[in-house]
Amino acid sequence: MDPVLLAAEIPDLKHVSSGKVRDIFDLGDTLLIVASDRISAFDVVLPNGIPRKGQVLTALSEFWFGFLGTPHHLITCEVSQMPPEVRRHERILRGRTMLVRKAKPFPVECVARGYLAGSGWKDYQKTGGVCGIRLPAGLRQAEKLPDPIYTPATKAQVGHDENISFEETVELLEQKTAEELRRRTLEIYRKAAEYAETRGIVLADTKFEFGAVGGEILLIDEVLTPDSSRFWPRSEYRLDTSPPSFDKQFVRDYLESIRFDKKPPAPALPEEVIRKTSEKYLDAYRRLTGRALPN
Repeated sequence: MDPVLLAAEIPDLKHVSSGKVRDIFDLGDTLLIVASDRISAFDVVLPNGIPRKGQVLTALSEFWFGFLGTPHHLITCEVSQMPPEVRRHERILRGRTMLVRKAKPFPVECVARGYLAGSGWKDYQKTGGVCGIRLPAGLRQAEKLPDPIYTPATKAQVGHDENISFEETVELLEQKTAEELRRRTLEIYRKAAEYAETRGIVLADTKFEFGAVGGEILLIDEVLTPDSSRFWPRSEYRLDTSPPSFDKQFVRDYLESIRFDKKPPAPALPEEVIRKTSEKYLDAYRRLTGRALPN
């Protein structure tokens, strides 16, 4: 099995922060975002890494940034084109690193939903809507919505993000910016979903982050990866089920089977679960881009 990177430890670069997956370094006017092979489930980071996961997240984000044609923060994923202090660490960073413009993130997760799934389905069963948006009666689990909907959330430093109304985003951002983020989110979702269909993939929902550089709004962070999106194979899509997805479902299913209490520390994963999860990420990249992930 391929080696994994659990943390990017680079003493001569200024470490800014680490999330569940990414380690971020400050290079002055730019940031270096390193995607590790860490994986989390139920908001708990597991002790095992998933081979090549960080490379899939980086390469898929690079693909989508290029395809979408919307303003974004990515400068390059080629370590050979990065500053000298980065290039000397190419062995660690190659294939899993983005050099990006330093943007000020907006304090909302911008979520687009095109299908009734996950927490959206649970919300609909209880309220007849999703995140306060009324929907037609009689919709079924995994059903395509009449039109994609925008369901923003606050960013949680620990635990789950919390869904908020559009009106609440206006209080956080002001009207014009809130409307622009909603417009871009739905526009990008539609373009990506149409493309994914041509690759035999259903894009059920996804979340984006945006930030500002000067007065310019940019798409930032990762984009349309299995970590930030719900991708279903079209061939296995069925109503009244939760279709299999290209993400960490094997990990969640295993943890449920051993009755993990969803509190840290998490147990180690069996090799078979690690292998199957890695294969899912690699398969998502291959199907969406039409090529295998480069070694």
